Amino acid sequence: MIRILVFAFLIVTASFAQAANKEGRFVQKDNLFPKVQINTSLGKIIVELDRSRAPLTVNNFLTYVVNGDYKGSVFHRVERDEANEKDFVIQGGGYDKDYDGMFERKPIFNESGNGLKNEMYSVAMAYQDSKPHSGTRQFFFNMDDNDHLNPGRGWGFAVFGNVTDGYETLDKIMQVETGYNQKLGYSFIPKTAVIIHSVDILPAEEF
Repeated sequence: MIRILVFAFLIVTASFAQAANKEGRFVQKDNLFPKVQINTSLGKIIVELDRSRAPLTVNNFLTYVVNGDYKGSVFHRVERDEANEKDFVIQGGGYDKDYDGMFERKPIFNESGNGLKNEMYSVAMAYQDSKPHSGTRQFFFNMDDNDHLNPGRGWGFAVFGNVTDGYETLDKIMQVETGYNQKLGYSFIPKTAVIIHSVDILPAEEF
């Protein structure tokens, strides 16, 4: 009887582990341009992902999506280029509302040489300073044509999709009041957290 119970426990544990580690590469695997809806505290944003140019980055992002890892994360960086009076980026996905770091999977290869540009309303993978292959779960929206983020003699930031709806939401986020956050050590942190409630995969379009 004990042996049967242990076996049953192992089956349940294995099933739970499998369910908790779904892989993005199996999400609409024949769809090169899956779409997601990011539901935030200031509105929704719809993004069309580009597997044809950035398959590793898209599948990595979708892995976080299907496992619910973005729920409760925030946009921690809302930055303007004050010197040139231009908007810059909105970055998120890596911290909770208390600005504590969230679970990360293995870093992925930087696909910045895929031909996609850091143009306004595109979405790109963030990485740690001077470590181009350190991207995990954080992503950012380009809020201007940020040509200096494209690859040149060195690595750039890999664009993996574009916003197709919800521009007004991004514009709202761009207007939130920011200030210095002692925990993160930066001054572009929203004073009122902009929360990602969920990220939903939209039904595949028929062609």
